[in-house]
Amino acid sequence: MKQFPLFKFATACVVFFFFAIACNDAAKDEATEKKSETAETTVAKTDPAKLKAEIQELENAWATADNARDLNAMTAFYADDAISMENGKPMLVGNAAIKKNIEEYMGKRTKGSTVTYDVMDAYGDDKYVTEVGKTTRKDSTGKVTSAGKYMAIWEKRNGKWICIRDIGNEDAEKK
Repeated sequence: MKQFPLFKFATACVVFFFFAIACNDAAKDEATEKKSETAETTVAKTDPAKLKAEIQELENAWATADNARDLNAMTAFYADDAISMENGKPMLVGNAAIKKNIEEYMGKRTKGSTVTYDVMDAYGDDKYVTEVGKTTRKDSTGKVTSAGKYMAIWEKRNGKWICIRDIGNEDAEKK
């Protein structure tokens, strides 16, 4: 007879154990569901058209600086720790290396030539944006002399978009 109360106690412990596990799993599921809803809400807040327009404004300002041969304005778009990868050149690490490369590029440009940057796609959030675009270079008469494509990664630092990575290359010359 003394074993019967021990049996009831053991049964109650087992039932309590399973009840505790079930409640814990339900709490985890609820927390995961709330976290998922929050992530979806954050992603939904990013307006792709607005993001693309913001990046196009940056590219327009970059083109203005590029066409004016304004070295300091051009390098101001890059973070101090930026990395740039150009066609046929070693990786450029840091703003100073990028600045030196842009200076060399400017020395080779013909007078009156211009360049435009057209953002094809921009996606990301309020912290990072990946941009895909194309370039068109023209001589002083407006004739297209070359075209190319690029990708850039922008990071918002202190409320300002700054380029942290880019890669670009020219299209093959048409024969």
